[in-house]
Amino acid sequence: MQINLATLRAFLDTGGPALWAIAGLSVVTLAIILWKLWGLLRLGIWSIASAERALAQICAGQTAGATGRGIYARFVADVVATRRLPDAAAREETARLAQHVLGRLRSGLRPLELIVTIAPLIGLLGTVLGMIEAFRVLQESGGQGDPSLLAGGIWEALLTTAAGMAVAIPAAVALSWFESIAESAQNRLEDMATRIFTQSAQAAMPVAQNKAVD
Repeated sequence: MQINLATLRAFLDTGGPALWAIAGLSVVTLAIILWKLWGLLRLGIWSIASAERALAQICAGQTAGATGRGIYARFVADVVATRRLPDAAAREETARLAQHVLGRLRSGLRPLELIVTIAPLIGLLGTVLGMIEAFRVLQESGGQGDPSLLAGGIWEALLTTAAGMAVAIPAAVALSWFESIAESAQNRLEDMATRIFTQSAQAAMPVAQNKAVD
């Protein structure tokens, strides 16, 4: 284990501070991804069936016992509770509830987006600094430097660019996936809210017609 750590440290020292910074970003990226996955599992973002069953019961007029697990089921229950309010207030409260859910789903994505942006830039900065150092050594040697040493310096300089891209690409994929989950959730919440309001409007129509006849 000590040998592996020593090898890793020597590798990071090869790329200089830029490679150390990228290594730190890789750890942060992994931590954010795991934290987001754990958070989505706790929210029950993939527990759609129970919410659909509860929604089906509500649309059938059976509000009693229409419960379920997961963030969608809780949203359905909260929207049904808003029907006690006037229509305009109920719609505003539903929009607030949806924004709250989407805010929880999108939490933590801004740091991931920042890593996608700065990781390649840090790698490029390390490459530029390494190239400057390589050509400085070549100048000090009067142009008589060993080509193998120059090539080695360039290789070390390009290492940071590759490392930055190696961190940014998985982070970009994860960011795109999390954003797609939030976008899909937004469409599903809008659909559920519309179905509840439509059912409520249909249920109120016979009452209004009976009053008109009387």
